[in-house]
Amino acid sequence: MTYLPYGKAASGPWVVEITPSVAGWTYAGLRVVDLAEGVPVSFDTGEEEMLILPLAGSCTVRCSAAPLGSPDRPASPDRPASPDRATSPAQGDEEAAWELRGRKSVFDGPSDFAYVPINTHVTLDGRGRIALPSARATRRLEPRYTPVSAVPVEIRGAGQASRQVNNFCAPGVFHCDKLMAVEVLTPGGNWSSYPPHKHDTPGEREAVLEEIYYFEVAGDGLGYQRVYSSERGRIDTLAEVASGDVVLVPYGYHGPSMAAPGYDLYYLNVLAGPAEQRSMAFCDDPRHAWIRSSWEGQETDPRLPFGRTR
Repeated sequence: MTYLPYGKAASGPWVVEITPSVAGWTYAGLRVVDLAEGVPVSFDTGEEEMLILPLAGSCTVRCSAAPLGSPDRPASPDRPASPDRATSPAQGDEEAAWELRGRKSVFDGPSDFAYVPINTHVTLDGRGRIALPSARATRRLEPRYTPVSAVPVEIRGAGQASRQVNNFCAPGVFHCDKLMAVEVLTPGGNWSSYPPHKHDTPGEREAVLEEIYYFEVAGDGLGYQRVYSSERGRIDTLAEVASGDVVLVPYGYHGPSMAAPGYDLYYLNVLAGPAEQRSMAFCDDPRHAWIRSSWEGQETDPRLPFGRTR
């Protein structure tokens, strides 16, 4: 199944829990939790490196090295997080704690975020919706905090293909072992993830990746996501999406992502694959690649960018 409506992938404290085993692949994952004030959530990262990214609201993050050989414990509200704030990376196995200021909503600009490596015990405490993009990894890097001021914001396309990309965990921007993640915001009536493209053929021009789309839609609206077949295999999805819905892309061309008129569309892209060097390289569907040249001379949608500089 490539389309998972809100609630379909819920488990325990997670309103969304996509693990590699749930998705039927090897690397990429995503969890989303709705934190309630005074009810912390604790878990071990196990074999996955993770980001802690507020979608709405804020939280404190406390982490420490998990005991070697400890089982991957499910999240539980039994260990409160510390409100202590730290802005420098932890060294070795020392504890680290940060206060993530977050944001009112995904349409109010980027957020600060934290990175936690494999084999780490984590406690989250706060109020709001928090996303945890993840990837199965092999190296244990240092946990660290990134302020919102360090998140690059890019405007892509033109005309009705104008969109905003928050490149908070793109290759060359933020270092991970396997994990990559970006946020894409599309004004109502526009298309993004366009021309349709794919990441499923090994070679110099294209990275092999598993990809997750997690959606939020302004004003309780709707959008649409297309995924279709490539040489890699047959797949055929055209999903009407609302806030909290997920679309999985194991292979195939994906796009366009369509924001219905009147409703701005947000999606969090989580990507991971087998390559030693992280890359988001793609190939456009050759039938539609000409679209890129049509943007020359068109104005960027004046509704962009969202948030801090809008």
